[in-house]
Amino acid sequence: MPKISVEIPEELLADLDRHVGDGGKYVNRSEAVRASIRKNLDILDEIDERHGRLDGGE
Repeated sequence: MPKISVEIPEELLADLDRHVGDGGKYVNRSEAVRASIRKNLDILDEIDERHGRLDGGE
């Protein structure tokens, strides 16, 4: 799996960390970020579908 580097504002990272680790929804930050990206892509696909911008290959 490729690794990437991103800059994230402290406030956003602190909010993310509230959902990570013991008692959180995600095991680690990487899993939380991957889940967020997947969710965002699903939302964008729904928007594209509503606007007729999706073809059968996506």
